[in-house]
Amino acid sequence: MTFELIIPLLAATVQSGTPILYATLGEIITEKSGVLNLGVEGIMIVGALAGFIAAKFTGNPVLAFVLAGFAGCAAASIHGIVCLLFQGNQVVSGLALTILGTGFANYLGTSYVGQSAPGFSPYAIPYLVDIPGLGPILFNQDPLVYLTYFIPVLIWFYLFSTRHGLGVRAVGENPSAARAGGLSVSLYRWGAILGGGFFMGLGGAYLSLAYTHLWTNNMTAGRGWIAVALVIFAFWRPGRAVFGAYLFGGIMSLQLRLQAAGTQLPSSLLLMLPYLLTIIVLVFSSWKSGKSAAPAALGVNMKPTE
Repeated sequence: MTFELIIPLLAATVQSGTPILYATLGEIITEKSGVLNLGVEGIMIVGALAGFIAAKFTGNPVLAFVLAGFAGCAAASIHGIVCLLFQGNQVVSGLALTILGTGFANYLGTSYVGQSAPGFSPYAIPYLVDIPGLGPILFNQDPLVYLTYFIPVLIWFYLFSTRHGLGVRAVGENPSAARAGGLSVSLYRWGAILGGGFFMGLGGAYLSLAYTHLWTNNMTAGRGWIAVALVIFAFWRPGRAVFGAYLFGGIMSLQLRLQAAGTQLPSSLLLMLPYLLTIIVLVFSSWKSGKSAAPAALGVNMKPTE
């Protein structure tokens, strides 16, 4: 009986961790280039709204999912303009982007609150779903979850085994040396900002197209901030990001189930569990790593002509 209860919880863990994973991978790409983007929360909710509206009016959730990614690019481009063109403070720009994105989505989305749109539903992969234990957990999910089984590997390969990915890492570690080697720091950082924004937008779209199929204001509920913290926990590595996203997804799923079960614990205490874990993870990561694994030039602006 206990095992029968654990499997649905673990399956929900994978689903709850998926939007965080998309956003975390996007932030890893961005930060690897030396740009700190604290606007993940705002970009995610813009992607969530764009995906929902596109699905509602086109009836095509696949198209809506892709358009949500481009909406994330558009939102992230604001951060690029401020930081790369006008040399603005990256921390302030990211915080402002979160406020702007959240307010923009809530303003435009208020008329859609409670409405539904076509989305993605679970699809059991034949044969694989019958694998004892892992089958019902990993292979009875929606197609957007299945994508995340491959995307971290592809991003790892891109960053560590391709010329362009090595260039992204170079401008994040030592932009002056990268420029001396003939690389355009500005162009590489622009690519990382837009590529990262695309994945952040996908993370938001997952919430409106697969996780709920509904629109509610403040849908992201702090997941963007968790993604920022998770990058540190993952030491800027896509593989570790998978573990971290599922860890946070498990805590979120657990607190929802505890509330549904009528536990005597105060609901406010349960709601704070994911964020309490965020603090614990950051402390643990700082203690474990000793020397920071962050890109050496993270947060350092370079002139637009470089």
